[in-house]
Amino acid sequence: MKDITFKALAITNEIDLNKIAIHCGIPKKYTWEQPLILSNKVLQKIYHKEIDELQQVLVFSFGSVVFVNLTHQDEIKALLKFIQSFETDIALERADKFTDDYSLHIEETDSMTLTDEYVVVAEYEFFFPEIIATVLAKSVALERSEEQLGKIQDNLEVIIDRLEKGKLRVGNKELAKTTAKIVRHEYNTLAYIMILDKPELTWTHSSASQFYEEMIVFFELNDRYTILKSKTDILYHILEGFSTISHSIRGLFVEWIVVILIVIEVVLTVLQIIGWLPSSH
Repeated sequence: MKDITFKALAITNEIDLNKIAIHCGIPKKYTWEQPLILSNKVLQKIYHKEIDELQQVLVFSFGSVVFVNLTHQDEIKALLKFIQSFETDIALERADKFTDDYSLHIEETDSMTLTDEYVVVAEYEFFFPEIIATVLAKSVALERSEEQLGKIQDNLEVIIDRLEKGKLRVGNKELAKTTAKIVRHEYNTLAYIMILDKPELTWTHSSASQFYEEMIVFFELNDRYTILKSKTDILYHILEGFSTISHSIRGLFVEWIVVILIVIEVVLTVLQIIGWLPSSH
């Protein structure tokens, strides 16, 4: 059996699989943990040419697309344009920014061999393409989220620099925007990519479950998830500190205004007593 190649891309934060499935005539309601598998028959309608049975595309709700035995750049661009017709916010010029290439080798071997570029197994199993595609999809989606988190950290560094220069006031609007970015990041990464959720195949086939577990350990998905979660928690703590400082400064400002008004009231009263100002009564 020939090698099976995989190309995974993280192209956006979210893809509505049901819109694509309806268009392709796939009679299935997709939940967010199920990938939409475009088989050779569906791809033939998209590409208008013959497609091999082992060629397919898996589309994931968390914004990743994995091409199986479809490596030509024109084929990839055509499919991404097709998806873009349903998700208009996809920027095709940056579609290959978060990508990974992988392959499955079938060889005579005593044990499975996992590397950064390929996996070697002794015998083909029907679940290999979907399991490998799922791990790659989550890996590139995590890479995309890791970069987004870096941008949020850069924004916070700007605020920290201002604090160090004595500019202590942080606007509510600025804090709200930054908080929204962190919440969105946490939703996209921790909730939507579903790092801790296992594919349906793994619940019904023990060998699929074992293969999936070995793949996610090798790709360090759980470790990367944990690091992102801890970084996100740290950002929340930093923002909480900014908010406390900002509210303290506003509270102090109000206190000073009250003190000034009291002083003015006392001065006016004294001036009235000594006759320098007419009495208000």
